[in-house]
Amino acid sequence: MWSGIHMESRFGWHAKRASAGCPIVGVLLAGDKTYPSFAAFCEQMHELGYRDGETARFEARFAEGRLDELPALASDLVQCGADVIAVVGAVTYWAARSVAPDIPIVFAIVLDPVSASMVDKPERPGGRTTGCTNFDPGQIREQIRILKRVIPGLCRLAVLGDAGVPDILPNLSKTAAQAECLDAHIFLLKGENDLAPAFAEFAAAGTEALLCLEVPRTTTYGAEIVRLATAARLPAIFGRDHARYGPLISYGTSLAAAASQMANQVDEILRGTEPGDIPVQYVRRLELVINLNAARQIEVSLPSDLIVLADQVIG
Repeated sequence: MWSGIHMESRFGWHAKRASAGCPIVGVLLAGDKTYPSFAAFCEQMHELGYRDGETARFEARFAEGRLDELPALASDLVQCGADVIAVVGAVTYWAARSVAPDIPIVFAIVLDPVSASMVDKPERPGGRTTGCTNFDPGQIREQIRILKRVIPGLCRLAVLGDAGVPDILPNLSKTAAQAECLDAHIFLLKGENDLAPAFAEFAAAGTEALLCLEVPRTTTYGAEIVRLATAARLPAIFGRDHARYGPLISYGTSLAAAASQMANQVDEILRGTEPGDIPVQYVRRLELVINLNAARQIEVSLPSDLIVLADQVIG
């Protein structure tokens, strides 16, 4: 899929940059090439008319959950001569910005780019940064409410996150759980070897459901997390794009939709617009995916009114 990014001359960009040679678009992800956000970015670039090796070259780097490798991967993109870098996540953004202070960076999936000092204001970011976020501060509490509908009398909630990123989402999950009168047992992963101990802790704490946060390590290890949750017969809710792993429930805004919008913004920059003049975009649409196969595996009955509300029902 990554082959082929070509910008048609109708955009007017080719003539403007011909003397400077083909532009290089860098892509930096904390996860791997299977991320829906990466596929969505590639697909949208293709829709915009890009073909690799003709009037543009694309360089993608994947940390595959090893966040400490991000700075070196970002440096590699700088050495490749990237004209613009597309990143997913705040940790990835700062790894790129630390080694590329002057290169335009377009981000996707950042909780609050203003509070994080990435942009001055959403409508006019300023500097060399713009992007798109799908963050909904109410999503975690709604995920917990969905779990309460599935498990009447739910008291103890397992929360799985990532120790390598800021603790905004774990803090939100703790606050949301308290608001819903639940006890949250939070475990932050440092690597794949932490998965078995995490589920052992959840079992020891008597947790009755799992909330899996949308962070790099849970995305990288998503298939194994679903397998462990199924083995433990622990009803689990994930973010929207984690539905591909087959959890019981997936709910939220789409990371892939944000990455698709990121491609549009990269296109604007390549056509000559300053990144600081491109407004930050927001993905607001919430989607619910129900997996009946997963429900049968863990022997959970889902409320019929919840199934009716689903945007997609699997199985």
